[in-house]
Amino acid sequence: MTKTIRIAAALLIDPQGRTLLVRKRGTRAFMQPGGKIDAGETAVAALVRELHEELGLRIDPAQAIPLGRFSAPAANEPGHEVQAELFRVDSAEAVVPAAEIEEVVWLAADQAPTFELAPLTRDLILPLYRKAVSVPR
Repeated sequence: MTKTIRIAAALLIDPQGRTLLVRKRGTRAFMQPGGKIDAGETAVAALVRELHEELGLRIDPAQAIPLGRFSAPAANEPGHEVQAELFRVDSAEAVVPAAEIEEVVWLAADQAPTFELAPLTRDLILPLYRKAVSVPR
C-alpha cells in the first residue's frame, strides 16, 4: 500500500511571471516550495510556515489562492505518494534559500527545464502554471 504524504505547496510567481522551484539538500529533483502539513495544521498555515522557514518569505495567508489538490509519486521517498494542496502566491520579495533548501531557480513559462523535476512538478504543476500565464506554445 502506498503511503500518502500531505503537503502544502506554492506556485510562487514573481513580477516577471516566473515561478520558483527549489531543490532540497541531498536530492536531485526540483519542486515547488512548501512542505509537510503538521497534525492539526491547515494547509495554508503550513504553507506560510514553510515559505518562511525555507525561503525567508513572509506572506499573508490571504495572498495564497487555492488551486486545488494534486497527487503524484513522491520524488524523494520511494513507495510514497505526495498529495499537495497547491496555492498560487504572487510575490516580489527576494528569496533566500534556508533550512533544507540547497538551490532555487526561477523558471519562465516558455523555458524548458534542463534539470530533473519532481513528478508532481513536471506532470501537473508546470502544465497548470503554463496555462495560467497562457503562454503561446
